[in-house]
Amino acid sequence: MDLFNQENPENKNHLPKDGTVNYYGKLFSQEQANRFYQILMDSIAWDNDQAVIYGKLITTKRKVAWYGDKEFSYTYSNTTKLALPWTKELLELKEIVENKTGETFNSCLLNLYHNGEEGMAWHSDAEKDLKKNGAIGSLSFGAERKFAFKHKKTKETVGLLLEHGSLLVMKDETQTHWLHRLPPTKTVSKPRINLTFRTIIESR
Repeated sequence: MDLFNQENPENKNHLPKDGTVNYYGKLFSQEQANRFYQILMDSIAWDNDQAVIYGKLITTKRKVAWYGDKEFSYTYSNTTKLALPWTKELLELKEIVENKTGETFNSCLLNLYHNGEEGMAWHSDAEKDLKKNGAIGSLSFGAERKFAFKHKKTKETVGLLLEHGSLLVMKDETQTHWLHRLPPTKTVSKPRINLTFRTIIESR
């Protein structure tokens, strides 16, 4: 098998320019995906997310958790979090993603969306703590949700459906030139768990 064969769906770049997004599809059987979904739901230290918007501290319905190799501090939306130590299952999932992509990660930000009414507004993951142009490996468990990209200058949009047990990777200049979001929807009633494996660069 030619690993560089562009006909391989995993090698397809879903962005037309200025970045790279690969969708690997489902990495797990239905039984495996269901198992990880339930373990993550029960064992992760979920907490309501907070963001400072127009000077006001807002608490979201969406819940988050932050894990890593050590107590990395990570600042986004004007709030700072300290990473918790990895769980056994998170390390297992990290290894699966690293083996699949050839990338390495030292942290993971998790999101729990209770239903389709909870989403994420347009943004890019370009915080100063993150490795510039580094890969972000995004695992999804639970409800299938649409995921969208929008070019910052041309406003061109690209949409993908993220399946239960699937992997999406954003890398290269994607965060510089593209925004992404999880649009809210009234057609989804079940929860979705999203794990975004990242690389934190500590300031000297």
